[in-house]
Amino acid sequence: MDSSWKKLRLAASAAVISLAFSGAAQAQANLGAYNIDKTNITVSGLSAGGFMANQLGMAHSSVFKGIGVFAGGPYMCAGQSNYTACMNNATISATMLTNMQNTIDSWSSVQIDNRANVAGQKIFMFVGNSDTTVGPNPMNALQTQYSNNGVAASNLKYIKRSSTAHVFPTDFDGTGNNTCSTTASPYISNCGYDGAKEVLTHFYGALNPRNNAPAAGNYIQFNQSQFTSNPGMASTGWLYVPANCASGSQCKLHVALHGCKQSYSDIGDKYIKNTGYTRWADTNSVIVLFPQTKVDSISRSTAASGSLPNPNACWDWIGWYGSNFAQKAGTQVTALKAMVDRVSSGSGGGGTTTLAAPTGVLTSNAATTSMKISWNAVSGAASYNVYRNSNKVNALGVNALNYTDNGLTAATTYQWTVRAADANGVEGATSAAASGTTLGATPATCYTASNYSHVLAGRAYVYLGLTYANGSGQSMGLYNIFVSNTLKKTGSNYYVIGTCP
Repeated sequence: MDSSWKKLRLAASAAVISLAFSGAAQAQANLGAYNIDKTNITVSGLSAGGFMANQLGMAHSSVFKGIGVFAGGPYMCAGQSNYTACMNNATISATMLTNMQNTIDSWSSVQIDNRANVAGQKIFMFVGNSDTTVGPNPMNALQTQYSNNGVAASNLKYIKRSSTAHVFPTDFDGTGNNTCSTTASPYISNCGYDGAKEVLTHFYGALNPRNNAPAAGNYIQFNQSQFTSNPGMASTGWLYVPANCASGSQCKLHVALHGCKQSYSDIGDKYIKNTGYTRWADTNSVIVLFPQTKVDSISRSTAASGSLPNPNACWDWIGWYGSNFAQKAGTQVTALKAMVDRVSSGSGGGGTTTLAAPTGVLTSNAATTSMKISWNAVSGAASYNVYRNSNKVNALGVNALNYTDNGLTAATTYQWTVRAADANGVEGATSAAASGTTLGATPATCYTASNYSHVLAGRAYVYLGLTYANGSGQSMGLYNIFVSNTLKKTGSNYYVIGTCP
């Protein structure tokens, strides 16, 4: 493990973590639905959370109207370069930025929302000049990236603060916090600068005075596993709901993403309580969603950084969980968007639907890459959502009693469940699982013969005494009865292979 990765780990001493803010374990409720102003949904994060905030803002630019990045970097940086080139205060070249922009342009309106939406976002950026974990240079590149995508200077606020390390900045002391000039757990510091206030003010305008003692009952631990089975995400997350929002008032929604080594299992409630988000949210009608990650020690292949584990419970800004990690289809992006959709799907007070679980879930019409799932109707349901191996597979609600799941792997067994949803999109109970196995791939058509025989059969041709496969043009060696090759037919082309599968 190289020194840069060790820096990313931000080694911290172990801490005893309380089960809940009040000292007693809280029930893990399903995430509620609230009356949310959908023109005021925003996101911010620190470090890996900052990278993820940027990814969410690019992938779902039609949803997130404000993006706050505390010590992060540009979109798809680690998707195209080793992650060390995107941190350690590395200079990101113009060529790297051009390659990232080409990706944004090519994905626009398909893998991500139309990039034109980015120009209308409000962007807040913060970094310490003493930050060597990520540092000013990657943030400078991020500023350029936003400018290149049309964000006006009036909508982009960029703060560089002296004597500030890799930390989330506040203007109050929190129990166990480190000093502002030191990169150490819990990476939250009294820097004489209220980061939560500044980012929320940039998004929402002037704020009412904060409440320094938000009610413990406003913090809700919720069941996060209903949105994902991603190995890098925890089974529970946290939501802060001001009393007026719980009563049905229309409120704003902000997503606050912690950094590496800042999950609840690492530092308890410090990111939730000591950053200041909830103090300002309480008096300004802002619900704050605090999704949570978890340690994943399995080494996983990435596109640009080789094989790496995720021992620090970082958000996926590197590609641990697929090459589409920064797209709408990325597993963590999908889960976060689903949580936002749930919270913002109500019209009054919070809560969960009482819709029953669908019955009679069956699989049929198996093909090599698809399977049909069907179920019985649920009283009161407006639509249905289908989950494959715990991951939602339909983009919009299914307005029928069956769904064909495509893009599957041949000869593979999957499990599907179905949940009914009400008119606000709030889901009910999960059905029993139905298993199904896709068909095996059609065996390849292969031919093993001498080059002479391949030519006679029309599978190859001769040019200047050498034999070439029809269609692919692959060289097969001398045109000779004593030289043999195996050809595989794909469509109308033939390809030289060693043995026939």
